Amino acid sequence: MTHHQSALTTLIGEVLADPDLAHSDVFRRMLQAGLQDLINAEATVKIGAAPHERTPERTTRRNGTRPKTLATPAGEVDLQIPKLREGSFFPSLLSPRRRVDKALYAVICQAWIDGVSTRKVDQLVRALGNDTGISRSTVSRICGEIDESVQEFLHRRIDHTWFPYLFLDATYLDVRHRGRVVSQALVVVATGVSGEGRREILGMALGDAENTDFWTEFLRSLRDRGLKVATDADPFGVALVTSDAHAGLKAAVKAILPGSGWQRCRVHFARNVTQKIGSARSKPVNALISTIFAQTTTEAVTAQYKAVTDSLRSSFPEIAAMLEAAEPDLTAFAPLPREHWQKVWSNNPIERLNREIKRRADVVQIFPDQGSVTRLIGAVLQEQHEEWSYGERRYFSDISMRKLVHTLNEHTEPARPELYLTA
Repeated sequence: MTHHQSALTTLIGEVLADPDLAHSDVFRRMLQAGLQDLINAEATVKIGAAPHERTPERTTRRNGTRPKTLATPAGEVDLQIPKLREGSFFPSLLSPRRRVDKALYAVICQAWIDGVSTRKVDQLVRALGNDTGISRSTVSRICGEIDESVQEFLHRRIDHTWFPYLFLDATYLDVRHRGRVVSQALVVVATGVSGEGRREILGMALGDAENTDFWTEFLRSLRDRGLKVATDADPFGVALVTSDAHAGLKAAVKAILPGSGWQRCRVHFARNVTQKIGSARSKPVNALISTIFAQTTTEAVTAQYKAVTDSLRSSFPEIAAMLEAAEPDLTAFAPLPREHWQKVWSNNPIERLNREIKRRADVVQIFPDQGSVTRLIGAVLQEQHEEWSYGERRYFSDISMRKLVHTLNEHTEPARPELYLTA
């Protein structure tokens, strides 16, 4: 609020000035302050101006307030409802539809999504003044209401644009299965970068093993939902898939996404080198290999790749052989715009997302079933998707995406430079 200090800000200032105020009543006062700020903000929208503000959009003026006492789990809170000189105003937050109850349910659901266990949710509700707490069944029922939104998100159409870049990875979670706890390659996530340069969550699947059949089914589901495949006549489908070197995944990409390149994640390759020769010996080797990715032109990448391979041939012949076999896959990024290299030659973006998934899941520790995994992880993915979709930052700029368009057009048979020039 620009013309007066918010109630919540005022309360926070009081608590900071006098720590003795931070007793049990502070929860009730924080809720009261937050509700009052929401009411005042809605009144400002209704009136078209904040208190003491002059705007062309003003439709009426404030005319004092009327008191309203609201019962909440944290106790009774006293609110002030603005009155208007013309017309009437009643905040939607306090409408007869019990929106406060819905908001409370949403808080509980969000707490669970944020990694707060059922027991901690119970403690949270008690701290807010509800001595009876909240039952496990109630929490489960409330969280179950998330399912419809998550399922709609995970099964939505994805043909609204083309996705030149696709990132695939799996993370492991513990799930109770037939009475015992098993560690499964459960959560498989696909993220994409759109033709507009924005990241999106494209899909998620649960499975028992990362085999060819599983990956094939998952990628086919993306195609069925509208993921576009590149062709010789129209290259504006998936241009590059980045993943680790799992044989089943690689085979599925080749079968389901023909026309796309495959970039072997350089970070995973470095780990493979470490596994092969040990941590101490691998450090200088991986440092040498990293010089390949420090080049600035396609030709320089090719030349440096050969130089590094040759230099390792006598001292580390097994690593030289690995490099020779992996060259087409480790350098798939090279023909693409230079601005894109650093963000497509590894799975780091999706691995950061996987770490967030693990962080949220660690509180649960052992999921009771696969349905609960879908509910929690699906909600986390939906939250991340919305942050990416509606945020101001783009993963790639318009200029760099135009460069990608021209690069893909150059490889079209026959060349069609008019395609996606405004992507």
